[in-house]
Amino acid sequence: SQQGCDPFAQTQRSKLQHRRARINQQINKEMRMRAGAENLFRATSNHKVKETVALELSYVNSNLQLLKEELEELNSSMDVYQNDSESISVPMIPLGLKETKELDLLVPLKDFISEHYGEEGVLFEKEIKEFMELRQAMRTPSRNEAGLELLMEYYNQLYFLDSRFFPPTKTLGIFFHWYDSLTGVPSHQRALAFEKGSVLFNLGALHTQIGARQDRASLPGLNQAIDAFQKAAGAFNYLKENFSNAPSLDMSAASLTMLVRLMVAQVQECVFEKMTLLRAQNEFLARLQLAQEAARVEEVYSLVHQTMSQPHVKDYVPFSWTTMVHVKSEHFKGLSHYFAAIALCDCPAPSDAELLEQEKAFLQFHVTMPEGPSLRVLLQDPEERRKLGKAHLKKAIMKHEEAMRIHGLCKILRKMDILQEVLSFAHKRSLSKYSEIDHEEDFFETGEAPDIHPKTNQKPEIKSPNFSQVKVTDLFHRLGPLSVFSAKNKWYPARRVHLMRGENGFGFTLRGDSPVLIAGVIPGGCAAEAGLKEGDYIISVNGKDCKWSKHAEVVQLLKSTGKEGVDIGVITLQGSECPKAVDRKAAVMSSGSGMLKSNKENSRRSLMNSKSASTLLVWSKKSKRSKKSTYSGVPFTAVGDNEAMY
Repeated sequence: SQQGCDPFAQTQRSKLQHRRARINQQINKEMRMRAGAENLFRATSNHKVKETVALELSYVNSNLQLLKEELEELNSSMDVYQNDSESISVPMIPLGLKETKELDLLVPLKDFISEHYGEEGVLFEKEIKEFMELRQAMRTPSRNEAGLELLMEYYNQLYFLDSRFFPPTKTLGIFFHWYDSLTGVPSHQRALAFEKGSVLFNLGALHTQIGARQDRASLPGLNQAIDAFQKAAGAFNYLKENFSNAPSLDMSAASLTMLVRLMVAQVQECVFEKMTLLRAQNEFLARLQLAQEAARVEEVYSLVHQTMSQPHVKDYVPFSWTTMVHVKSEHFKGLSHYFAAIALCDCPAPSDAELLEQEKAFLQFHVTMPEGPSLRVLLQDPEERRKLGKAHLKKAIMKHEEAMRIHGLCKILRKMDILQEVLSFAHKRSLSKYSEIDHEEDFFETGEAPDIHPKTNQKPEIKSPNFSQVKVTDLFHRLGPLSVFSAKNKWYPARRVHLMRGENGFGFTLRGDSPVLIAGVIPGGCAAEAGLKEGDYIISVNGKDCKWSKHAEVVQLLKSTGKEGVDIGVITLQGSECPKAVDRKAAVMSSGSGMLKSNKENSRRSLMNSKSASTLLVWSKKSKRSKKSTYSGVPFTAVGDNEAMY
């Protein structure tokens, strides 16, 4: 089984998480004190007491404010996840993982196995412990491919846990506890969907950390960062589309929309960096392209900033994130104008052969046409190019100054030297270029440069999680094929039947495998006499477990009985006593995937109809899970023409 990294290793991240948990405990304590003080303040009419309580309240409130600021600082500690490369890369925003409490499933699952499956719960302790070990490891995944696979393995294993132990009509009585990744506020629910959703969230969060750690000064590092942020966007998007009514804010639709957009913006920023590395041959066109890429980055960060400023998200997102996103949108706007100016001022006027191509590129470059001469004249006249270039630089300098001003408003960002360095470098670069092209004898008023039309060479993709890449087998395989032995099916207690073979055989027809079904019983035959019924499943022959046995194996066991007869163990599914139900069951089974069509994740109807539906996290109905299963261990019941008399 896979291991998480040692939960007790005092890594940067676990220190962070311990501090986060400690601050939350303090916040909860202060909140209780505040509630007590407020009640006393309302209840008392004694002026002296009122004054004392008011003083205490103001003390508690300022304490709370400090604690919240400390938590805010922790949550935006992006540096823990950044790489240690020498080169300057603008920091990216990673997410912390959601924490969870330990979960002891030993007793609830053992009880369920003995009540529902009629098996000795004790005999399944090994499997239950293995599942619990997997859950324990999944709490502290390593920040690499192995960590991602561990989360996927656990997520896939939850499919089987759901099918085996979570009937649609009742709960196991266990609670899943998870903490909000940003505020640390605890939430708990009985619904397994909350566990699934939280694991999915962590899958996305882990991708963000992997993305933020890449050395983006090299092409391979950039491509890995792009891949990681696209997969993070995919995980958050999948969560948003398949879950609803999450009890914690980080998994609300508004927060997930914001996170998907943030990840897409970070991808777009990496694409810009990639373009600066892949300098094209034609300098002029390459710089126009960089200017348009930068304008595109500005556009997506502006959208993220808008999303972060919405009512339900504003108070929840760390101020440093909102500021960082705002700073980046201004910074990239400045860069787009800078590269436009460089294209105009540092590149020679085009030759006749180049003119047409440059004119075509320049036509779609500005949002509105620049004032002054026609494009053709502009491109061929160095003085006109300098004029427009100067207007672009003026705008670039304004935007870089604005980025630095906003950056200075956030005390957490002020501590981030890297960001400070990047911003002031860009500002100085634009200033020095301006003074280089500024002529003392310039009497013209520098015009207003139009904005640059956003355009990208690589559109970010939202990559949904590919759960099938991690194959898992059902840990509780021994309970029998899921087509019959699942939480949603009920059956009568197993019966032992002693059967003698008559002159015409046993007197029944069998169909299918794992488990083999008694499809027909001949009236007056040996099977009918012994009490076997149509619709019974054979689960053992002479004490040998046959739940997983193929048709031919069961037939072989029956045929090898002598005069003394044979002991057969059978079960009858409740609700399948009438032959029609049996035929219907067979028809569903013969389609090969009857189990999966009503994928349990999509059919929690009874839960949705219950009074507590609003408090439950339920799968929304628009799950896009494909018809064919992505799980390798799901038992398919191939039923077909192998029905025969015995």
